Amino acid sequence: MATIQALLARAELPDSPSARLDAEWLLAAALGKSLSYLRTWPEREVPAESAERFAADLLRRRQGEPVAYILGRQGFWSLELEVAPHTLIPRPDTELLVETVLQLLPATPVRLLDLGSGTGAIALALAAERPAWQVTGVDRVREAVALAERNRLRLGLANAQFRQSDWFSELAGERYQLIVSNPPYIPASDPHLGQGDVRFEPRSALVAGVDGLDDIRRIVAQAPDHLQSHGWLLLEHGYDQADAVRELLRRRGFVAVESRRDLGGHERVSLGRLP
Repeated sequence: MATIQALLARAELPDSPSARLDAEWLLAAALGKSLSYLRTWPEREVPAESAERFAADLLRRRQGEPVAYILGRQGFWSLELEVAPHTLIPRPDTELLVETVLQLLPATPVRLLDLGSGTGAIALALAAERPAWQVTGVDRVREAVALAERNRLRLGLANAQFRQSDWFSELAGERYQLIVSNPPYIPASDPHLGQGDVRFEPRSALVAGVDGLDDIRRIVAQAPDHLQSHGWLLLEHGYDQADAVRELLRRRGFVAVESRRDLGGHERVSLGRLP
């Protein structure tokens, strides 16, 4: 039997800053151990069954499949979430939405809406941080709603719920103090759609028309009908779309319009409040 150290040394993955960590995550999962176990006991032998699983998972990764889909899980905020190929993989930049919402509203009871929930990452992070809040997440894809609900149940968050809705289509007459969304915002012609992990993610969760703003336009247009007076709308968008999104918000009557920067210094979240 090969050792942990030997298997990692022989692991062949495309050259990238995360190649070694990707291999460690896959071997840890095959062993049912933590990363710290691998690093503490590199001389331990790996059972044949675990080595076979590791080899199979390495092959999937070499073919470009994201580690999160191979493992079936991804960390976001303080949570570990189940993920699947019919949902977007939660990313660290999206935590800026969570941070901003937590800054805007008090910890007292309020009703929030998360549009396009996917795994439920944003809604569940907010529900975990603010037990007094009632957070509703909606998604057009039935499988995504079921996945988000499984995450909710596993995390034991009774103050969140998930429903199927194409944006606001099933929310007639409902109003919230805040609406948050990480909608599709990539232009259909963007060459990055054929590169890296996004090749494996659902295009419906990524692409929004010629300029990437189709879904954002729809949300901005309809959001005031579902916000209470002085309610907030927060949107994640592309690194070069902040000016356009701020203009859309202002034209729809939002005030206190601004953008917030992500970890890379890009304007990634724009927000506005109803008068």
